[in-house]
Amino acid sequence: MRISTLQAFNNGVAGIQRNYSNATRTQEQISTGNRILTPADDPVASVRLLQLEQQQNVLSQYNSNLTAAKNSLTQEEVTLNSVNTVLQRVRELAVQAGNGALDPQDRKSIAAELGEREDELLSLMNTRNARGEYLFAGFQGKTQPFVRGPEGSYSYVGDEGQRKLQIASSLDIPISDNGKSIFQSVTNAGRLDSALDVSSIPAGVETTLSVSKPLVSDEVALTGAPSFPADGVEIRFEADGAFSIYALPRQTDPVSGDFTDDPLPDGINLKLDDDAKNSDQLVFRGVTLHFDGEAVGGERVVVMPGTITNVASDGTITAESVQNKQGILDTIANLRSALEDPSTGNTGVRDAVAVALTNLDHGMVSVDQARGNIGARLNVIETSQTDNEDVALVNKGVQAELRELDYAEALSRLSMQTVVLEAAQQSYVKIAGLSLFNVMR
Repeated sequence: MRISTLQAFNNGVAGIQRNYSNATRTQEQISTGNRILTPADDPVASVRLLQLEQQQNVLSQYNSNLTAAKNSLTQEEVTLNSVNTVLQRVRELAVQAGNGALDPQDRKSIAAELGEREDELLSLMNTRNARGEYLFAGFQGKTQPFVRGPEGSYSYVGDEGQRKLQIASSLDIPISDNGKSIFQSVTNAGRLDSALDVSSIPAGVETTLSVSKPLVSDEVALTGAPSFPADGVEIRFEADGAFSIYALPRQTDPVSGDFTDDPLPDGINLKLDDDAKNSDQLVFRGVTLHFDGEAVGGERVVVMPGTITNVASDGTITAESVQNKQGILDTIANLRSALEDPSTGNTGVRDAVAVALTNLDHGMVSVDQARGNIGARLNVIETSQTDNEDVALVNKGVQAELRELDYAEALSRLSMQTVVLEAAQQSYVKIAGLSLFNVMR
């Protein structure tokens, strides 16, 4: 095979350039500490590194979401703790207001503080987060959730949604709670009403009997077996203070019009005590009533859902519906109004306090449930943060194994490449000096 002088020179230069390029690349690897400088160095490892980088970016976004979720839930938890503290104080004031020895001025003083606590609760329920969004407005973060009307009642204008953030590949966590579920959907212990009908009392006879507003004191017993009748009950009194309880509506004979139904099994042989000065308490299937005074016989007490507006002489009852749920703010407002009204007697205050205390207890249970849910979510966030940190650590280890350089091997390779480069340069110098004239000499 014939090799021209130009070809020999080109081959020598190409070899030197190749060896120089190899040495330069090895030197660059040593300088950067990376084994892979371009995808061509290791295509398989490069693809794997790209996947790991993408996973790290996703984990970084999840960590940002976890931080935002933790901050939001922590603020909500602090707010609910403050709400619970205010409710405890309101309950103390309600218990204090139930003292029958207080005069109207004392009750007004309690009502004044209740008004201040009411405003404080309204402010807490309308708390905003760091982004200026209302915590308890559901999806309506820019809308004030709780609004006080001109008549003093409160309404919720948010929605029932829950804002969520993704904190893992298949896990979304709520970062807020709507105010309706926490503060508005509170079981109303005063959703029943009572009325005293004296139309059946003999002429010329006056009764001193009075009845309190019913209080749903036991929700389990109310809906248990046997449950409190859905349409209410009727209590019939005898002259000796004995009474029986019937379910509404009463059954009558179509001809005579006389009642044909029997008393309820647990509403027979009941009797008031003989001391008219003491209040008598009746607890029937989760509903509590207080009777004051003395029965003369013929009195009829109706207890039914709603607000009774009229009890006609023929027994017809007219009532307006009442919500089974009542907001915490409305509960406090109703108690405050009862204490501010000078016409409210001791029995009226007693009834208002009893309803308020029970509703406040229900409200505090609702707040505690929300706090418990928040605590559970914070635990999930903490666990997710730990998991993400572990995954990120493993990813960094795999990335280091794929990308980082083995310095001992690289230095040995650089030394060998340097020797090869020097040898190539020296051999090129010798070959470049040869020609046909050297042979002819």
